[in-house]
Amino acid sequence: MSDFVVGLRGGIGTGKTSVSNLFAARGITVADADVSARSVVEPGRPAYNAIIDHFGSAIIQEDKSLDRAKLREIVFADDKSRKFLEQQTQGPIVEDLVATISKAASAYAVLVLSTGLGKWPLMQRLLVVDAPIEVQVERVMTRDNNSREQVEAILRAQPSRERRVQDADDIILNDGDFSRLELEVDKLDSLYMQLSKEQPNNG
Repeated sequence: MSDFVVGLRGGIGTGKTSVSNLFAARGITVADADVSARSVVEPGRPAYNAIIDHFGSAIIQEDKSLDRAKLREIVFADDKSRKFLEQQTQGPIVEDLVATISKAASAYAVLVLSTGLGKWPLMQRLLVVDAPIEVQVERVMTRDNNSREQVEAILRAQPSRERRVQDADDIILNDGDFSRLELEVDKLDSLYMQLSKEQPNNG
């Protein structure tokens, strides 16, 4: 298990996946809440069954998987639905993330969390990926085929850029320059390698 865990946060469309992929390419274990969120709602899993019971068959696709775009549209328009979904998925997601980190062989691990603020007790450091609002909107509209209104509703439900960066130990501005993104990750990788060596449990 890696004793040094870097939390990676950022609003929707900031490019957390691009950043986490760059860390993964350097051999770093990445535990991603979005990946776990998809895993825990696969057909046959307890959360999947509870979600279907609650929302009905209209959110099931032909391959029996959840129609995530349709479900997202429902929950961001209705607080009670969003809270129900969170109740079904949060516990299993946390268990999945902890399991991934516990098996990490790299010097440090990256824990990717899209929602919320601040550090989990599991984290030693917090990296926030930031992007201009308009960049976020355009990215999500293109990626998820959502309307501007849907994306803006999601952004309103998330913490503001200003609030999110307040808790950060490190910040990456991801405004579309990939070569600069690579350089930023290189610098942080070196820093985290050094900090992981200084952890008491690593001697």
